[in-house]
Amino acid sequence: MSVKVVCLGEALWDYIADQPGDDLEAVTSWTPYPGGAPANVACGLAKLGTKTAFVGALGNDPEGDKLVTVLEERGVVVTGLQRLDKHPTRPVYVLRDEGGDRTFAGFSPDATPVSPTMFADAHLQKQDLPADLIAAADYLVIGSLGLASWDTRTAVQWAINHCLEQQKRVILDINWRPMFWAYPEAARPMIQGILPVVSILKLTEEEALWLFDTDELDVISLDLPSVQGILLTKGSQGCEYLFGSHRGHLPAFPVDVVDTTGAGDAFLVGFLHQLCEQGLAAMAEEQQLLEMLRYGNAMAALTVMGKGAIDSQPTEAEIINFLQQY
Repeated sequence: MSVKVVCLGEALWDYIADQPGDDLEAVTSWTPYPGGAPANVACGLAKLGTKTAFVGALGNDPEGDKLVTVLEERGVVVTGLQRLDKHPTRPVYVLRDEGGDRTFAGFSPDATPVSPTMFADAHLQKQDLPADLIAAADYLVIGSLGLASWDTRTAVQWAINHCLEQQKRVILDINWRPMFWAYPEAARPMIQGILPVVSILKLTEEEALWLFDTDELDVISLDLPSVQGILLTKGSQGCEYLFGSHRGHLPAFPVDVVDTTGAGDAFLVGFLHQLCEQGLAAMAEEQQLLEMLRYGNAMAALTVMGKGAIDSQPTEAEIINFLQQY
């Protein structure tokens, strides 16, 4: 089965606090929402009509079953999904402030220390990856969390090499989450090790400063000769971009924010959907590039107006209607 995009990495459950603004000790209830950055991107793309596959590992448990149902209902190809008996599906507990901005509380509701590598997404098996599916796709979307464990890191590196052998493009969302790393100090050199093969890089201001010691896109691009484009997301301030000679800032749409979980993923979904629709040549024309980024901003704006990274993702008709209003 041929797809445009393969998203490789984690699918999990975001347990979002029902009491925004409360500290962890004060939260009395949580509501689970399907999430995980690569799964968010896969679901968003499929909902917009871009043929997309998700490749990852889930526990052979009820939580994993429910995530498979979510992916299938949204039209994501799941033939590359692995189910593991010895490792459970990952939960992540998420706090929100009064403005909807989220912080990650850990892998248990009471902050009990839990090994980040005990969950299924940390044990993706290289030998079971769908080689033909990855080779046929135009883009491989990955995040950095898969590099935090030996099994999944080995699988990610194989998938990248296989993709490059087929002259396909790798899109990297840094998605820096220290809690996923048993040894956070190992993250930076590992991520830097795969940057030379990345075609499009997406990151936040904080991630840029952490990884490159600067958030100046011109400076970052000097050490990344293979990168065709850099997207720097800035939350309510929109995004900065650098694609060849095209560089600038695009403001975000002003909306009432409920939950920022998955906002950056939604932005990437909108941009990548347009890239698949219009082709790489569109990025060479600045006006077309701006329209692609504006579409991504609209996707993100609509997503943060609801709860959950996947549940609140809009349809293409909703995005078009939203853009017409602006």
